[in-house]
Amino acid sequence: MSSDFARPTEAELAGAASISASTIHEAAGKIGSLPAPIKPLDRSMRVCGPAFTVKGAPGDNLWLHHALDQAKPGDVLVADVGGHYEAGYWGEVMTVSAQARGLGGLVINGCVRDGNEMIGLGFPVFARGTCMRGTEKDHNFKGALAQPLAMGDVIVQPGDLVIGDGDGVVVIPREQVGAAIEASNAREAREAEMMEVLRTGKTTVEIYGWEIK
Repeated sequence: MSSDFARPTEAELAGAASISASTIHEAAGKIGSLPAPIKPLDRSMRVCGPAFTVKGAPGDNLWLHHALDQAKPGDVLVADVGGHYEAGYWGEVMTVSAQARGLGGLVINGCVRDGNEMIGLGFPVFARGTCMRGTEKDHNFKGALAQPLAMGDVIVQPGDLVIGDGDGVVVIPREQVGAAIEASNAREAREAEMMEVLRTGKTTVEIYGWEIK
């Protein structure tokens, strides 16, 4: 379970830092969108960093604790818990640990708890919602760290770029990050030009020639 996998470069991370999740999803070819229910605890939260994948047991958060021990500064924990959502797999205590270790955030296909406390701490947490129910710690369950992880229809590889904001979370394959950033910047420039035209009173139907035939 090595954490020495390749990650996006510092230049790539800096280039992606201000790109919205929706923009890079579209610009990269409409790829990488994680399940829509996964949203930030607070809409102002944003995450951008390399994925450190975690596969845990339903109703159990032991492998998230292992991930806290193994992930590197800047890594975003991307966790799946086997489809069991009626539990709070992460809370204030783990958030304090993650911040002390310099982690970039958490994306979990499940629920968390201590929501208000985590919002106050300012640590980016993206989850399906909140749930007060506690979890177990099964030391016999063979989870996985830093391995390919299925989340919805996306396969997340360790080191892929994770971007999340109020619209949700997108994962871009590491080898496509540079091209996706370039395409995103070009898309934003085109949209800026189009909005200048829209401010003159023209409509999108006129601009794109979508008149009713």
